[in-house]
Amino acid sequence: MTTSFSYDTAFSRNIGWVTETEQALLRAKRIAIAGLGGVGGSHLLTLTRLGIGRFNISDLDTFELANFNRQAGASMRHIGRPKVEVLHELARDINPELDIRAFPQGVKGENIDDFLEGVDLYVDGLDFFAVEARRAVFAACAEKGIPAITAAPLGMGAALLNFLPGKMTFEEYFRLEGQSEDEQLLRFLLGLSPAMLQLPYLVDDSRVDLANHKGPSTPMACEMCAGVAATHALKILLQRGSVPAAPWGLHFDAYRNGFKRTWRPGGNGNPLQKLGLRIARGKLAGHMSKQAGEGEITPPNTAVERILDLARWAPSGDNTQPWRFETLDDQRFNIHAHDTRDWCVYDLQGRASQLAVGALLETIAVAASAEGLNAEFDLRKDSPETHPVIEVRLTEVSGDPGPDPLLPFIRARVTQRRMMSSRSLTDAQKQALEAAVGEHYQVLWLDRDKKKWEMAKLLFRNAKIRLTIPEAYEVHRQIIEWDAQFSRDRIPDQAVGLDPVGLKLMKWAMRSWDRVRNLNRYLAGTWLPRIQLDLFPALRCGAHFLIVSRRPLEDVAGYVDGGRAMQRFWLSCPKLGLQFQPEMTPLIFSSYVTQGVKFAESANALREAGVLREGLSDLLGEQALQAGVFLGRVGFGPSPRARSLRRSLDNLLRGK
Repeated sequence: MTTSFSYDTAFSRNIGWVTETEQALLRAKRIAIAGLGGVGGSHLLTLTRLGIGRFNISDLDTFELANFNRQAGASMRHIGRPKVEVLHELARDINPELDIRAFPQGVKGENIDDFLEGVDLYVDGLDFFAVEARRAVFAACAEKGIPAITAAPLGMGAALLNFLPGKMTFEEYFRLEGQSEDEQLLRFLLGLSPAMLQLPYLVDDSRVDLANHKGPSTPMACEMCAGVAATHALKILLQRGSVPAAPWGLHFDAYRNGFKRTWRPGGNGNPLQKLGLRIARGKLAGHMSKQAGEGEITPPNTAVERILDLARWAPSGDNTQPWRFETLDDQRFNIHAHDTRDWCVYDLQGRASQLAVGALLETIAVAASAEGLNAEFDLRKDSPETHPVIEVRLTEVSGDPGPDPLLPFIRARVTQRRMMSSRSLTDAQKQALEAAVGEHYQVLWLDRDKKKWEMAKLLFRNAKIRLTIPEAYEVHRQIIEWDAQFSRDRIPDQAVGLDPVGLKLMKWAMRSWDRVRNLNRYLAGTWLPRIQLDLFPALRCGAHFLIVSRRPLEDVAGYVDGGRAMQRFWLSCPKLGLQFQPEMTPLIFSSYVTQGVKFAESANALREAGVLREGLSDLLGEQALQAGVFLGRVGFGPSPRARSLRRSLDNLLRGK
C-alpha cells in the first residue's frame, strides 16, 4: 500500500505548539548544517520533523563502526557510505518534498559562500576538533548577518551558545586567533562549558585524548543537543521567546539533574575564564601533549590475546597482578605467577597471591567461553611455590553452550570500600551466591544486626594492628597512588574509602613512618581511618560472609582452587546487583597466629592478633575459621567512582 505525502498531515501534530502560519513559515526557511556526525545528523532529522523545508548540508566522511554509539544514520547497512548521502536519504524519507543542497566535500574556504547562500540560520554540527573550519563558518555567518547556533554534547548533557547578528561574535567570545591547536581546543571546550557540569562523573579520563582527536561520547547528549538547538532554531526563525546570545549560554546535564545559565562577559578574556583555563591546562596537560601514536596499545587479534585481555581484570591483593603471560601458539600459553611474600606482610606464606592466581584461572575459563573454548590448566610440579607456572590449553567446546553467564561482569567486578545499604540480601540472592562457589565450598553468612556488630568490633580491632605496625606501613606506602581516581598497578587514593579530610591527613602522615607513629601515639591517629574504613562499613552492609572449604587447604593447588570459587562468587555479585569488599586481613592475621608466624616485630601487635583470632573463632566457629578461604562483605549501593585498573596486555606479555 502506498500513501501520498502531505506536508500538512505529516507535521500536523506540531500545531498547538506552533500555529498554522508559523508552520508555513518554518517550511519556507533554509538551515545550513555543517557536519553530520554526532550531533549534525540528529540536528537534520529533528529539524526535518519540525517541518523545516530547506537545508544546506555538508560532510566529507563515511560511516564506520565507531559511529554507532551516537550518530544518526550509523547502522550496518550504511557502513562505508557517505554521511551526507545517507542523511539526505533519511531526511527525504521523512519529507520527500525537502529542498536539500548537499556539499559532500565538506565546507572549505572556497565554498563557504555557496554553503551559506540563502540561509536563514546556521546550526553547527562540525566535529569538536574541526577548529579551523568552525572558525571560518562562524566568521562568515557574522559577516553575512546569519544567526548561528552551536550545541555541544558534553557527558550526558548539552551546552548551548547562540551567536546572533549585532551581538558578540564567535571569535570575540572564544578568542582563538593566534593560539596553538591545543590551546584552541582547550578554549573551545571551556568556552562551551564554563560550568563543566559533566566533569565530576567522567569515569575514565584516559579516554580523553585531545592530542589524537579522540574522546568519549554518549547518544543521550547528542539527542539532547538536537532538542535544545531545534528549540532555539524555532525561536530565532519565528522571532518568539527569549534567545540568550553569547556571552550568555545554557548548560543542562541530565545525569546530574542540573541546569546552569552561564554568563562570561568578555568570553575567554573574562578573569574567571582565565583562571579556569589555567586550571584546565594543568589537568588536561597529559591528554594534550602526547605525540600521535604515543602510548597506543596493540589491540588483541587472536583468541588467546582476547582471552588474556579479559583475564587481566582478575582481582589481586592491592592490585599487584602477580602474573605474566607467555603465549606458545594459538591454543596454548603459560602463566608465570609469583607471590609477594618478600615485601607484603599480608602475603608472607604466598596464600593471598595463590588465591589471586585462582581468580585469574577462573577468569580465563569464563573469558574462553566467549570464544567457544574450554580452558584446561596444569600446574607444573617442578615450579617453585613462590613462582608457580601454570600451562593453559584451549580446546573446542562440544555443542554450543554459549558464553558463561558471568562473562559480562569480568570488567564490572569492583571493590566498594565505602558504606553500603543495610538492606538484607534476599534468599534467592544468597542461594545464587552459594551455588556460585561450587560443591566443594559453602558460604557462612553473618547478616543479623548482632553478628554484624560483632564483626565490626573485630574489624575495628584488626585495623589497629594494620595501622600501627611498620611492616604494614611499608606495604601501604607502595600500593597507594596519590591524587588518583584510577590506577593501573596500585590502589588510587580516592578508592581507599576515606573522606577528603581523612585522605589529606593520611597522605601527610604516609610520608614517613615517624609521622604515622607520632600521629598514632599522641593524636589517636588510628581512630579516624578505623571508623571510616572498618567500623561504619562493617555495620552498613547487607551481610558479611566467609567462603569455607569442605576440603583441607594444604598446598598451592588447594588455594588456587579456592581462588576460583572466590572469583565466581565475586563475579556473581555484580550480576545480582550487589557491591563487594574483601575483609581478608583478619583471616590472614589469624592464620599467622595459628601457624606461629611472627609477622610483626611488635609484641603488642602479636598479642592483639591472638585476641583477634579468639574473637573470630567465637564468631565463625573454629572449624569454619580453620577452613576459611575468603572473608568479605556484600550489599546494595552505587558502584565506586574510583577503582583500580590493570596493566595493559602488552605490559603483561613476556617478551613485549
